[in-house]
Amino acid sequence: MSTRRLFFGIGLPQTIQQEIIAWRAAAFNAAAGRPLAAANLHLTLAFLGEVSDEKTTAICRLAGRIRQPPFTLHIDDAGHWPRPGVVWLGLRQAPRGLVQLAEMLRSQAARSGCYQSPHPFHPHISLLRNATRPVAMPPRDFHWQFDVAQFSLLQSTFEQGRSSYKVIESWPLIARQE
Repeated sequence: MSTRRLFFGIGLPQTIQQEIIAWRAAAFNAAAGRPLAAANLHLTLAFLGEVSDEKTTAICRLAGRIRQPPFTLHIDDAGHWPRPGVVWLGLRQAPRGLVQLAEMLRSQAARSGCYQSPHPFHPHISLLRNATRPVAMPPRDFHWQFDVAQFSLLQSTFEQGRSSYKVIESWPLIARQE
């Protein structure tokens, strides 16, 4: 049985990807860690792990039933997790819609048999990997903002020492009908 490494996520608009890449190049030296490619910048909502095609179909069906209004992300925080070696951008205040969407997806994934981390949801965009030594963090005088109108199921592949992500399916965020 074939499986794919999957996760639910939110992509960043290309203009914001490029602005973040330029900011990262100015804010961190090359020894800080391995930078992620602009196309790989995303916010993970729920990691699913290795998933069979049959389970993927069921998860997609459940995701298509979600009725969640769009929301706005304000990227205005940053940090470093030394143990996993990740430098990240995040949100000082996560919008309620983002947290609700992540909780719904994580709950559906768990019910479908996908392991879910017991750690609370911490919305972030990974910027650097292999950042296991102390990293000088820049001042938090940055701010990017964008409206989120959809979420996606993505496949993660690892080839030649690099990860890449491919959108499998996307769903619009739409308000519930009263």
